[in-house]
Amino acid sequence: MSMRKAVLLVLAGMFAVAAAFTSCSAVDSGKPAPDFTLKDLQGRDFTFSSTAGKVVILDFWATWCPPCRMEIPHFQELYMRYKAQGLEIIGVALDQGGVRDVKPFAEEYGVTYPVVIGDQRVAASYGGIRAIPTTFIIDREGRIAQTAVGYRDKAFFESEIKKLL
Repeated sequence: MSMRKAVLLVLAGMFAVAAAFTSCSAVDSGKPAPDFTLKDLQGRDFTFSSTAGKVVILDFWATWCPPCRMEIPHFQELYMRYKAQGLEIIGVALDQGGVRDVKPFAEEYGVTYPVVIGDQRVAASYGGIRAIPTTFIIDREGRIAQTAVGYRDKAFFESEIKKLL
């Protein structure tokens, strides 16, 4: 096989993988975000419907995921800047170690927005989270406005939430 064919095959494979990851959500834009109740890092129930009337960044992530770790400081900055205008950020941690792994991580990173421990039921209700981070941006009416699979920079999220605030 020639070098050119090999490069084309690799590029085609990369595009196929990217397309699969960018279309992994079965919850379409414009649809209501599924409600859930999960435990937060203090062991209290957190119910998604408590965010009614707010713009929400709902981030499915894990402590061991490098792109997730890169996004968290951006989410913290956005939360501090826009929470008074109606932004809520919810981190749904998918770590198998649960609170034991997530709580020290959240403390180390200075996370002040709500973090809950996710489960398969909630992941499935959002279309089956097949890659992390997977982040849903939800409008004030509780509808999914945007889904981002994989790392996105702070400017992307800021631009999207400004449209909704």
